[in-house]
Amino acid sequence: MTTLSSAPIGQAFGIDIGGSGMKAAIVDLATGGLVTDRYRIDTPQPATPEAMAEVVVELVGHHGWEGSVGCAFPAIVRNGTVGSAANIDESWLNVDADRIFSEAIGVGVHMINDADAAGLAEVRYGVAANFAGVAMMLTFGTGIGSGLFVNGLLVPNTELGHLELDGYDAETRAATSARKRDGLNWPQWAGRVEHYLRHVEALFSPDLFVVGGGASKSPHKWLDLISIDTEIVVASMANNAGIVGAALVAP
Repeated sequence: MTTLSSAPIGQAFGIDIGGSGMKAAIVDLATGGLVTDRYRIDTPQPATPEAMAEVVVELVGHHGWEGSVGCAFPAIVRNGTVGSAANIDESWLNVDADRIFSEAIGVGVHMINDADAAGLAEVRYGVAANFAGVAMMLTFGTGIGSGLFVNGLLVPNTELGHLELDGYDAETRAATSARKRDGLNWPQWAGRVEHYLRHVEALFSPDLFVVGGGASKSPHKWLDLISIDTEIVVASMANNAGIVGAALVAP
């Protein structure tokens, strides 16, 4: 499990890497607020380690940051090494991302799964702050990311968007991208999401779901259509969650 110090102080630098964009800012660790504006650069294509390292250098340089860096990444990350490539370039598989980015910038960098980072932000500063029990962060966007927390402690790299459900990778049916791809209206998509959430409920018996990602921008269109046993709340950190959570794990 991953835990955080009880009283973070000062500032840290967070980078949130996505399939289309790489965003960064300096974060106030006392409040979880951004000290600077978010700065975004398109994710290079192909998104190889070398190409992305160049963007990371530019993001850090733009803010004039000289300290260590935390980085949210759309993959399994174990001790800084990338362990999956479902949503990134395959050239990342088994690469020591901590080392690649640290050498590029010249300071310490620590990587974390992007949904885990978003969950850390919500557990520290957002709707799940001080929550006792099993809380699960689910981000509905291009895929489905997940972060599992037990009394505020992170169980990393759950990747529950890749659960098999009805013979499919779950995120291919219930992610926000699936609604657009399949031409579903909101009630139709909500039915798929409810089916997925019931499956996760049966496996993990969580006490709280925190939903984020692109779908969380329009909760009035679908959230009331979901009927499950577990309480569901909308993430409060919005587009800053990945940056803030990444900053929390800067070495």
